Amino acid sequence: MKIKNTKSLCPECGRPVDAEVYDEGGKVYIKKTCSVHGEFINTYWNDVETYDRVRDYEPSITSVENPSVDDISTCPSNCGLCSKHETSTVLGLIDVTNRCNLKCPVCFANAAASGRLFEPTQDEIRQMLKNLRSLKPHPTPAVQYAGGEPTVRKDIVELVKMAKDEGFTHVQIATNGLKLAMKENLAKELKDAGLNTVYLAFDGVTPEPYINNRGRDLLPYKLDAIENCRKAGLGIVLVPTLIKGVNDHQVGDIIKFAFDHNENIYGVNFQPVSFAGRTPSDQVEKQRITIPDFIQIIEDQTDGDVKTTDFYPPSSVEPIAKFIGALEGGEPTVTLNCHQHCGIATYVFREKTEGSGKDKLIPINDFIDVDGLFKKLDELAEKLKKGGFGRKQRVLASATKAIPKLIYSDKTPKNLDVKRIILNVFTKRSYSALGDFSKDAMLISCMHFMDPFNFDEDRVKKCVIHYATPDGRIIPFCTYNSMYRENVEEKFSTTFKGSKN
Repeated sequence: MKIKNTKSLCPECGRPVDAEVYDEGGKVYIKKTCSVHGEFINTYWNDVETYDRVRDYEPSITSVENPSVDDISTCPSNCGLCSKHETSTVLGLIDVTNRCNLKCPVCFANAAASGRLFEPTQDEIRQMLKNLRSLKPHPTPAVQYAGGEPTVRKDIVELVKMAKDEGFTHVQIATNGLKLAMKENLAKELKDAGLNTVYLAFDGVTPEPYINNRGRDLLPYKLDAIENCRKAGLGIVLVPTLIKGVNDHQVGDIIKFAFDHNENIYGVNFQPVSFAGRTPSDQVEKQRITIPDFIQIIEDQTDGDVKTTDFYPPSSVEPIAKFIGALEGGEPTVTLNCHQHCGIATYVFREKTEGSGKDKLIPINDFIDVDGLFKKLDELAEKLKKGGFGRKQRVLASATKAIPKLIYSDKTPKNLDVKRIILNVFTKRSYSALGDFSKDAMLISCMHFMDPFNFDEDRVKKCVIHYATPDGRIIPFCTYNSMYRENVEEKFSTTFKGSKN
């Protein structure tokens, strides 16, 4: 049965083509035909019931008021952002180099493979930072330096400080961790410069996934990098690239590892492999892991502690941003209004169980009526918008009375005063209270980035993760890696003459 019509890409030539998303046999597929290369049918989501459940969390539209390019072509042929785009930039990405100290077969970018060196100057990077911060009405709040491997740049610490100087409240780097492992002081230098988070590639708890995904056993380096960041007080999010048959059997073990090191690891963001790199196209369906596959793996490997229904799309938390924005007297400055089929997440707590040999994992909606909370916050936000004398005080009083009723005290993890924390977060906008919550929780998430095989224009229009480029454009993540990366790097690169590490 047809679900919708959209635009996609031909996996062979990259041209935009009409596409249909439909369900058949309990799964969701995307089908398109290129006039030159024929028909392509690929998996979109592996479970239509989950697809339908998530579809209900329709995100809002917050277009930028100052698009960088004119709307002169069909989407996605003129990204930059244009006026067709329906979200602002929540996380800006800047590739600071395409050099790397590894040669991973699953990577988007590599200087040695392309024969070209893409490495923007500090002046170019500063201008890209300014472009992200100049977006209206909401300047980009967070930036991630990526690559290549950003730590091979000798000025990476300066670049972190530069991002802070330009006004970003959150700065992170995506790294393989080799430099952090081998140079003990680097983590402290980055922390002192203002780095908030290390996005650490982490494919498993045994050597085999690294040998397959990265070409060598990197686990000892990962452990050293985590320890050096711990000493520096630098937070980490683990980022496993999931490939079916390679490391999907280690999902539960990776989560356990994260909890065992939760002094400075506070999240795991699983990323099923996207076939925009050098993975052979004939392996796409064999290796594809969709979001329903991922959450089923979680349920299976946590013995049912964390169920598929415990996960929500990022757009589900919009009521939180709207309520806090209304308390501040306006619209939210940041909201995760990405397309509801781009990702999925939940907060999980761990409770030690003496004598059983197994710790219990407790997802947040085991002890909080999450949907009820979202609905109540929406109601309260609407009341705040009406204004009037004493309105704010009455709404806060109502929140103080209503929110505790949405918490199941008998199921709350031990030593977690969740009522106090939630009330302080929502009625006092207490970031320290939010810290009290997150230090005991692990954010388990999955972002399924698109490639030319499952490319969906509807998702692109609602992307909130955007690359800034040296020519002034700001391009959605999946479009950049599927269509634009090669041209941008060629335009702003020089001949690669070997390692500068």
